[in-house]
Amino acid sequence: MPGLPTLTFVSPVAALTIILTIAFALMLTDRLRPDLVAIGVALSLGLTGVIEPNEAFVGFSSSAVVTIIGIFILAQGLQRTGVTRAFGRFLAQANRGGERGMIALVMSSGAFLSLFMNNIAAAAVLLPGTVDAVKRRKLTPSKIMMPMAFATSLGGMATLLTTANIVVSEALTVSGQRGYGLLDFGPVGVPVTLAGMLFMLTLGRWLLPTRDPTALDPERTNGHDLTESYELFQRLNRVRIPPTSSLVNQRIADSGIGKEYGMSVMAVLRNGQTLLAPSPDEIIRAHDTLLVIGRRERAEQLRQHGAIVELDSQFEGEITSDDVSLVEVMLAPRSRAVGQTLRQLRFREKFGANVLALWHSGRSVRTDLATIPLEFGDAMLVHGSREAISLLQSDSDFLVLRPPAAEDAPVRADRAASAVVILIVALTAAALDIVPIALATMLGALAMVLAGCLSMDEAYRAIEWRAVFLIAGMLPVSIAMQRTGAADGLGRVIIASLSGFGPVAVGAGLLVLTMMLTQVMSGQVTAVVLAPIAISTAQAIGSDPRAMAMFVALGCSLTFITPSAHPVNTFVMGAGGYAASDYPRVGAPLTLICIMLIIALVAFVWQP
Repeated sequence: MPGLPTLTFVSPVAALTIILTIAFALMLTDRLRPDLVAIGVALSLGLTGVIEPNEAFVGFSSSAVVTIIGIFILAQGLQRTGVTRAFGRFLAQANRGGERGMIALVMSSGAFLSLFMNNIAAAAVLLPGTVDAVKRRKLTPSKIMMPMAFATSLGGMATLLTTANIVVSEALTVSGQRGYGLLDFGPVGVPVTLAGMLFMLTLGRWLLPTRDPTALDPERTNGHDLTESYELFQRLNRVRIPPTSSLVNQRIADSGIGKEYGMSVMAVLRNGQTLLAPSPDEIIRAHDTLLVIGRRERAEQLRQHGAIVELDSQFEGEITSDDVSLVEVMLAPRSRAVGQTLRQLRFREKFGANVLALWHSGRSVRTDLATIPLEFGDAMLVHGSREAISLLQSDSDFLVLRPPAAEDAPVRADRAASAVVILIVALTAAALDIVPIALATMLGALAMVLAGCLSMDEAYRAIEWRAVFLIAGMLPVSIAMQRTGAADGLGRVIIASLSGFGPVAVGAGLLVLTMMLTQVMSGQVTAVVLAPIAISTAQAIGSDPRAMAMFVALGCSLTFITPSAHPVNTFVMGAGGYAASDYPRVGAPLTLICIMLIIALVAFVWQP
């Protein structure tokens, strides 16, 4: 069967250079989604003949991608059985000390979770419990959130299960070398993690800003305090509906209160009863009184519908009950809701809950909420039934910072022990080389489903497909760099610059280069590009390729200097009230310490 035709206009090296230049420009400028760019890269390499057409899709069958998929499902099994929620409750209750004790607790917890789950998943597990603990202890959020974020990256250095480490291991396998085992990163990663924690507990703690964003006011521990923090009742309007009003017998959704006037109906007072968080399908009746959140001038416009708007409205009742909750919600890392409005998300229709206020750009917004594009760091004040909040809590795009007490019970508590055992067995099998890591994680994922820890549909939803396609699309770059000789050529440049100082100096140069690239593009992409160069460089100077590749793998975890270096850094910006300048002030010295330790430890342990 004849092969597919390819489009070859320039040399393979030139074609690869052009493709990667365009890809990096698109990623750095955010013109296209990184996963879309990665697929374009794979297809372009196949179409231009840089690699064989069938090799363009080799990433989807690679052990690296299979391992990552397995890790996502294993982590979701822990979440669906309530194991991670129990860990969060433990975190909220464990610290009985002050600020230093909380930093130590969240950092050790973040590093521990990152040993066996994606860094972003680890941060998502920790954030609700950390926020709750900060409130209870009346600590300053800006002193806690950044250490938590940095800990997930530090812990990732100590295990193969970090995405960049898996990608580098795959590059070794493609080049004919032996990949890394589960515990190969421990001798270097564990001391670096401990040193990073020690720095954050001492000098780093003093470099952290003292900033207390209103969105995480320590005094805000219940629904009443939430309304004060969001200044909700400053926008409360009491709207009476006489029998002559044109709003009578209309659904709330059809009344124009939300879509036309940009306001929210918090409650309906009817016959001496209070109907909290009314449904959009609730019929407005004569003699109802609507409690509406929004600007006064907007409420005044309801007079043209025959409504009576009372000035200086106050509400002395409770806006929560056994059936209705008021919670604060943040966007999860990599949330698909970023850049979209509540109207585009069909938030009200999907969850049956009402957003009363939005903490956006450092202030509370209570009018026209449906038209504001959501950003990382935004927080929403959500009012709805327990069932609605539970549905919201199960959505991977959102994090409920303080779930209702009735929802604290794990979803499948009777399967929690099974989930923990499955995880331990899978990781032990991989650590002891009983089975390859990809097979171990997928067997564990299958066992999670068969044991009833989660359903197959939940397993599919747990997979971060954007990350999978990003890695699968970029992995052919490793083949292309070796096939075209680009890796050898770049390796010769590095050798010419640093080989006179010995293999360790070459590794140090690769480490610094990796760290710098990681600040502006994802660690996975950096690993794909630099791992083949490290391997070729090592072979050219007679060094151990696995040792040289270790510099690249660990450098991908040095994501401390910019908020964009890792999604978790961006994730905590709003929660901690950080500015972009806060990251280099704390992250630069931490990075320097880590670089010096990595160079010394890799030289000692791996002897490149």
